[in-house]
Amino acid sequence: MRLKGARPVTPKAAAVVRVSRFFQRFVFVLSVVICAALGLGFALGEFGLFGVHAGSQQDGAYRQMRVYAEVLGKIQTDYVTEPNLNDVTTGALHGLLESLDADSSYLTPTEYKIYRERPAAGVAQVGLVVSKRFGYAAIVSVLPGSAADQQHLSDGDIIESIGDQSTRELSLAVIRLMLEGKPGTTVTLSVVRPRKADPEKLTLTRSVVPMPALAEEQFENGSILYLKPGALTPARVDEIGARLKTVAKGSKVLLDLRDSSGGDPREGLRLANFFIRQGTLATLQGQKFSLQSFSADPAKFITDAPLAVLVNRGTFGPAELTAAAIGDLKRGDVVGERSFGEGSVQKTIELPGGAALLLTVAKYEGPGGKKIQDEAVTPTVLVEPALDEEGEELPAGKTDEPLEKALQLLKTKNS
Repeated sequence: MRLKGARPVTPKAAAVVRVSRFFQRFVFVLSVVICAALGLGFALGEFGLFGVHAGSQQDGAYRQMRVYAEVLGKIQTDYVTEPNLNDVTTGALHGLLESLDADSSYLTPTEYKIYRERPAAGVAQVGLVVSKRFGYAAIVSVLPGSAADQQHLSDGDIIESIGDQSTRELSLAVIRLMLEGKPGTTVTLSVVRPRKADPEKLTLTRSVVPMPALAEEQFENGSILYLKPGALTPARVDEIGARLKTVAKGSKVLLDLRDSSGGDPREGLRLANFFIRQGTLATLQGQKFSLQSFSADPAKFITDAPLAVLVNRGTFGPAELTAAAIGDLKRGDVVGERSFGEGSVQKTIELPGGAALLLTVAKYEGPGGKKIQDEAVTPTVLVEPALDEEGEELPAGKTDEPLEKALQLLKTKNS
């Protein structure tokens, strides 16, 4: 089985997402962020994340705090009803962190307790990898054989709500927690699909679904080895390495990273190292995060066989590091669609009262200097998937234009 083909999150799909009553009051919530900003500023100052800076930075911060305080006072005295600051401050903090990036999150004491106590492995799920786009949860990829796969959910669909809670009001960390649970339990989603006007209510049953096996195929009378790894876990990358060591002399490799959306960033770099003997594979840096440079280890290099890599909008995280390294260092052709754009490191910062921040502190850059989180991976050969008359991606087996293009490119290369 193969992961579903990625489809873009279109502005039309985002536009039809119904706006909750809470979001209709979002202007009010943003105003009340002054309270959140004041409290957050003092908390982070206490914990040493933001030191007091001299000069214009300090003066600018105090000016903003005075503006926030004045607005808060007007809200408390002049708003149509007395605001519930406990409720809106939590919403304001969510908005404050999400304004930075999708991965930064504020967790209430209750949410952080659940986050800390979640099982490290073996948790049941509905088979979705999600991120945020247009403020709502967006599906990145779907695990074959999962409840989400059985309901024909696909990359690019938007989850408007989980149960009765709008995903606009939830941090990404909490959304991911809500999709997990005990085997046999259910979760109800309201899903907006591209080119469909109304959200669809779906009830999915959580289960433990194994990761698909490494997909392997031979093309051109065995001269091209096709590998589709799925998630880049240590075991899966080991498996790919072992298979590459058996490749016959004169063979070529087609690495399909479409819808590869799980694993460890280090494994994405290790996979790239199998094909790259020397050079910088990636760097990682942030405002107060020491620059880290990841260089290819000649001892881990396996093959210099001609190479092509397939990517799409479901290529996410570790797989993007692999594709960026191969493309930027001109080790092989990167074929398909622009990838999703996920490549950052979060730090957990505990706050007084039991709350916490998951704050992005560093971002990965490819060898070419582009931040993957911000710019994603652009293929060296752009090929969109084939669509039917209604704009839907054609089912697997009908046609695969990116695959055909990658095979065509490999056939022209000398071993």
